[in-house]
Amino acid sequence: MPLRAVLWDLDDTLFDYTGSDRAGVLRHLRTEGILDAYGGEEVALERWRTAMETEFARFLAGEVGFLDHRRGRTRTFLGTPLSDPEADAWFGRYLAHYEASWALFPDSAPALAALAPLVRQAVLSNAATANQERKLAALGIRTHFEAVFCADGLGHAKPAEEAFKGACKALGLTPDEVLHIGDKLDIDALGARDAGLTAVWLDRAGTGEEPPAGVRRIASLAELPELLHGVIGFGAPSTIR
Repeated sequence: MPLRAVLWDLDDTLFDYTGSDRAGVLRHLRTEGILDAYGGEEVALERWRTAMETEFARFLAGEVGFLDHRRGRTRTFLGTPLSDPEADAWFGRYLAHYEASWALFPDSAPALAALAPLVRQAVLSNAATANQERKLAALGIRTHFEAVFCADGLGHAKPAEEAFKGACKALGLTPDEVLHIGDKLDIDALGARDAGLTAVWLDRAGTGEEPPAGVRRIASLAELPELLHGVIGFGAPSTIR
C-alpha cells in the first residue's frame, strides 16, 4: 500500500523539550534560590529528570491524572510533602520559565513545510491533549496537522500497538499506509514497526547505532523528504493522493 500519512512524535522530535526543560528548570531553581541546595546544575537536573520520568510513567500507566503527575514531580524533586495548592504554585512558577524557553529544532519547520504538499500529517504523543494542542499553537505549527492524538484521548500510550492503530483508524487509514517518526527507538520506532507502520527513528544524538530490522534511522529531519521520495517510495508530489 502507498503511504498516505506521517504521524509525528512531538517532544524531542519537533519540539526541543529537553533543551527547553533544562533552561526552564535551571532558571526556576535559581529564582527560587535553591539551586545550590540541590547539588548545583547537573545534580539538580538529574534529580529533576528522575522525578519527571518516575511520575510521568505513573501517568502513562493510568495511576494518576496529568495534574497529579505534575504535583508528584514537584514533591518527588523537593522531597517535601506539599499540599496540592503548594505543589501547584511551585510547578506553576517552573512552567512560566519552561514555557518562556519553548523552541522548535531548526530542522522542524522546514521538514513540515516540505512534507505539506506530499502527505497528510498528524501528531501522536504520549502527553496530554490539551497540553500538546497549546504547545503546537504557541510554536506556530498547529496548522500543519489535521489531528493531534494523545494517550489520554486514545486510552493507550506508545509503544502499545493500540496507540498506533487507534491513530491510524481515526485517520481512516491502515497501518501500512502510515509512517511514524520519533526520537525514541523503543517507544516510537519499535512500537510503530510492531504495529505495522513504517518506522523512522530520529537519532538526534547521532549515535550512529545500526537500527533493528524494519526501522529506518535518520540523524536530522532534513533527511526525511529524501527518505520519503527515495527509500520508502513516495512519488512526485502530483502522484500522491
